[in-house]
Amino acid sequence: MITEIVLFDLPKGVTRETMIAQFRDSVPRWRDNPDMVRKHMIFDLKAGKGGGVYLWNSVEDAKRWHGEDFRRRILDAFGSEPSYQYFDTPVIVDNAARDVMIEAA
Repeated sequence: MITEIVLFDLPKGVTRETMIAQFRDSVPRWRDNPDMVRKHMIFDLKAGKGGGVYLWNSVEDAKRWHGEDFRRRILDAFGSEPSYQYFDTPVIVDNAARDVMIEAA
Protein backbone atom coordinates (compact mmCIF):
# COMPACT_ATOMS: atom_id res chain seq x y z
CA MET A 1 0.00 0.00 0.00
CA ILE A 2 0.97 3.61 -0.48
CA THR A 3 0.24 6.60 1.74
CA GLU A 4 0.02 9.86 -0.19
CA ILE A 5 0.08 13.23 1.54
CA VAL A 6 -1.33 16.12 -0.46
CA LEU A 7 -0.87 19.63 0.94
CA PHE A 8 -1.84 23.09 -0.28
CA ASP A 9 -1.82 26.62 1.10
CA LEU A 10 -5.11 27.93 2.45
CA PRO A 11 -6.47 31.37 1.59
CA LYS A 12 -5.94 33.96 4.30
CA GLY A 13 -8.88 34.26 6.66
CA VAL A 14 -10.44 30.89 5.83
CA THR A 15 -12.49 29.49 8.70
CA ARG A 16 -12.90 26.02 10.14
CA GLU A 17 -16.53 26.03 9.06
CA THR A 18 -15.56 26.85 5.46
CA MET A 19 -13.00 24.05 5.38
CA ILE A 20 -15.45 21.51 6.77
CA ALA A 21 -18.08 22.58 4.22
CA GLN A 22 -15.63 22.28 1.32
CA PHE A 23 -14.41 18.90 2.50
CA ARG A 24 -17.99 17.71 3.02
CA ASP A 25 -18.87 18.78 -0.53
CA SER A 26 -16.06 16.60 -1.89
CA VAL A 27 -17.25 13.41 -0.13
CA PRO A 28 -19.38 12.10 -3.03
CA ARG A 29 -16.41 12.41 -5.38
CA TRP A 30 -14.31 10.14 -3.14
CA ARG A 31 -16.86 7.87 -1.48
CA ASP A 32 -17.11 5.32 -4.29
CA ASN A 33 -13.57 5.64 -5.62
CA PRO A 34 -12.59 2.05 -6.52
CA ASP A 35 -8.85 2.67 -6.14
CA MET A 36 -8.78 4.58 -2.86
CA VAL A 37 -8.67 2.66 0.42
CA ARG A 38 -9.05 5.60 2.81
CA LYS A 39 -8.86 9.39 2.90
CA HIS A 40 -8.38 11.78 5.81
CA MET A 41 -9.15 15.43 5.04
CA ILE A 42 -6.88 17.67 7.10
CA PHE A 43 -6.18 21.33 7.76
CA ASP A 44 -4.23 23.57 10.12
CA LEU A 45 -5.54 27.13 10.17
CA LYS A 46 -2.57 28.47 12.13
CA ALA A 47 -0.09 27.08 9.60
CA GLY A 48 -2.35 27.96 6.67
CA LYS A 49 -2.21 24.42 5.24
CA GLY A 50 -4.85 21.99 4.12
CA GLY A 51 -4.87 18.70 2.32
CA GLY A 52 -5.48 15.02 2.53
CA VAL A 53 -3.82 11.82 3.66
CA TYR A 54 -4.75 8.97 1.33
CA LEU A 55 -4.20 5.24 1.40
CA TRP A 56 -3.94 3.71 -2.08
CA ASN A 57 -2.97 0.32 -3.45
CA SER A 58 -0.30 1.95 -5.67
CA VAL A 59 1.36 5.23 -6.60
CA GLU A 60 -0.15 4.79 -10.07
CA ASP A 61 -3.65 4.86 -8.55
CA ALA A 62 -2.84 8.03 -6.61
CA LYS A 63 -1.44 9.78 -9.66
CA ARG A 64 -4.37 8.71 -11.83
CA TRP A 65 -6.84 10.40 -9.45
CA HIS A 66 -4.61 13.39 -8.73
CA GLY A 67 -4.00 14.53 -12.28
CA GLU A 68 -4.76 17.82 -13.98
CA ASP A 69 -8.47 17.88 -13.05
CA PHE A 70 -7.63 17.48 -9.35
CA ARG A 71 -4.89 20.13 -9.56
CA ARG A 72 -7.33 22.57 -11.16
CA ARG A 73 -10.00 21.91 -8.48
CA ILE A 74 -7.51 22.68 -5.70
CA LEU A 75 -6.26 25.77 -7.49
CA ASP A 76 -9.82 27.03 -8.04
CA ALA A 77 -11.00 26.23 -4.50
CA PHE A 78 -7.96 27.32 -2.49
CA GLY A 79 -5.81 29.43 -4.83
CA SER A 80 -2.68 27.30 -4.51
CA GLU A 81 -0.93 24.37 -6.16
CA PRO A 82 -1.01 21.04 -4.34
CA SER A 83 2.18 19.20 -3.43
CA TYR A 84 2.42 15.41 -3.24
CA GLN A 85 4.47 12.99 -1.13
CA TYR A 86 4.35 9.19 -1.35
CA PHE A 87 5.30 6.67 1.34
CA ASP A 88 5.49 2.90 1.24
CA THR A 89 3.00 1.64 3.85
CA PRO A 90 3.68 -2.04 4.61
CA VAL A 91 1.98 -2.18 8.04
CA ILE A 92 -1.34 -0.63 9.09
CA VAL A 93 -2.84 -0.87 12.57
CA ASP A 94 -6.55 -0.02 12.44
CA ASN A 95 -7.90 0.12 15.98
CA ALA A 96 -11.40 1.14 14.89
CA ALA A 97 -11.73 -2.00 12.77
CA ARG A 98 -9.62 -3.99 15.23
CA ASP A 99 -7.47 -5.08 12.31
CA VAL A 100 -3.81 -5.16 11.37
CA MET A 101 -2.69 -5.34 7.76
CA ILE A 102 0.83 -6.52 7.08
CA GLU A 103 2.11 -6.70 3.54
CA ALA A 104 3.74 -10.02 2.70
CA ALA A 105 7.46 -9.63 2.11
